[in-house]
Amino acid sequence: MNQKKENIDLTDYIFKVLRFNPEKDKHSFFQTYHVSIHEGETVLEALLDIQDHQDGSLTFRYSCRSAVCGSCGMTINGALALACKTQLKSLFRHEILIEPLPNMTVIKDLVVDMEPFWNMYKIIEPWLHTEEDAPEKERLVSPEDMKKIDQYINCILCACCYGACPVLARDEEYLGPAAIARLFRFLEDSRDKRDLATIDRFNNQKGIWGCDTVFQCIDACPKDVRPTDGIAGVRRKYLLHRFRRLFRLAK
Repeated sequence: MNQKKENIDLTDYIFKVLRFNPEKDKHSFFQTYHVSIHEGETVLEALLDIQDHQDGSLTFRYSCRSAVCGSCGMTINGALALACKTQLKSLFRHEILIEPLPNMTVIKDLVVDMEPFWNMYKIIEPWLHTEEDAPEKERLVSPEDMKKIDQYINCILCACCYGACPVLARDEEYLGPAAIARLFRFLEDSRDKRDLATIDRFNNQKGIWGCDTVFQCIDACPKDVRPTDGIAGVRRKYLLHRFRRLFRLAK
């Protein structure tokens, strides 16, 4: 009786997943799966159901299932999102198109090469720059100062903004929204002592001036980080730094 009730609650979905295995395929192709699953489930749970019961070769990343680790970023019905956060019922259709994140090389199926993303992230040196040894206790920060960086601390490095960025679509050497927004997070941190002159190396079109300001990274971010705000913030800080430097030289 319980089993019958559970089956009544199931909803039928059609998943069209872009597949690519470089060891076997010359070109990518869409493969169709029919899934019966509860409407309250997520896209990730549907993919796991396909993997468990229909096709064990289907390849994708996931880990926490709680929108914390950022592993399961992918393109869902044309929008970049986390599969573990995307409810099936929120898609308003029963035919679902799944593709890997753009702007990155596909390793297999929905798994992309994240190395370029991580390389850009490392360039901005994403750690506190201090002038003294680590204290015995933590470095304190006021609630007011914390509010300035809270937004950017929420970044889970899922690379959805990287995939959505139109600049990276035409220039793979662009630093990218996640890296520049994280740079602003440290520039705004009252504990960070890095010299603003260090931004000079990003004073170009592949750095802080490359952004088209079309806000696609904001639309794609699953944690409401608003990377464009961080990019604008770095620009303001750099221009103020240059103005002050010129003013000192003019004296």
